[in-house]
Amino acid sequence: MSVLEVHDVSIRYMTGDFKNIGLKEFVLRKLTGKYCVKEFWADKNISFALGKGDMLGIIGTNGAGKSTLLKVVSGIMEPTKGKVKREGTVAALLNLGSGFDGELTVRENVYLRGAIMGYTRKFMDETYDQIIEFAELEEFQDRMFRQLSSGMRARLAFSIASLIQPDILILDEVLAVGDGAFRKKSEAKMREILSRGATTILVTHALGQVRELCNKVLWLDHGEQVALGSTEGICDLYQQFLDKKINLDQAKEMLNS
Repeated sequence: MSVLEVHDVSIRYMTGDFKNIGLKEFVLRKLTGKYCVKEFWADKNISFALGKGDMLGIIGTNGAGKSTLLKVVSGIMEPTKGKVKREGTVAALLNLGSGFDGELTVRENVYLRGAIMGYTRKFMDETYDQIIEFAELEEFQDRMFRQLSSGMRARLAFSIASLIQPDILILDEVLAVGDGAFRKKSEAKMREILSRGATTILVTHALGQVRELCNKVLWLDHGEQVALGSTEGICDLYQQFLDKKINLDQAKEMLNS
């Protein structure tokens, strides 16, 4: 039984110059037929289905449409075409830096972020020490949040977010935070979450993580679904594509042969 189904999803952006020209010029251009609106399709006809415990890695170069697709899958955006069917609770870690206040301490921000994510005060009291320890910020608890490095901020956000136990977990480059040792801890935490049966989508540029963690892969290129299937075969072709040993058309031919 599918926990998440994405059917022919397409996402269109409309671009214009209204902010630059102002209301008066906008009205004049509309009346004279000179106002130009351009369409940009970030994703086109994307389809896949995931069962309980599946982990899908979404790969592709910058501008492939990966993060936009995650916003639709998580419910933050509505698709222009197609539909998304979800079963159970969804947690999306798309921007680890959001939801913090730079003028509050690390301790205060832990409780603030927990409240934003729907955790009770009692739950946060019980897990606070665990969060700080995992983030390796024991010596920074009373420091102003704005004084933390970007890596420290990301580690704290990941530590708080990893407490969740959703049915569907959506991750956008969150396993790339911190140094090598912390990345290993992050990956181990993700395996723990997966072992609970969460259906997970991971967007990352780290092919090694995809090979190690994911049982399915979706390859996107400029909004187009290039391939969907088993991890090793698609990752091997994608690596050849990155190394410029094959082009996109050759990759498609090899996938269809």
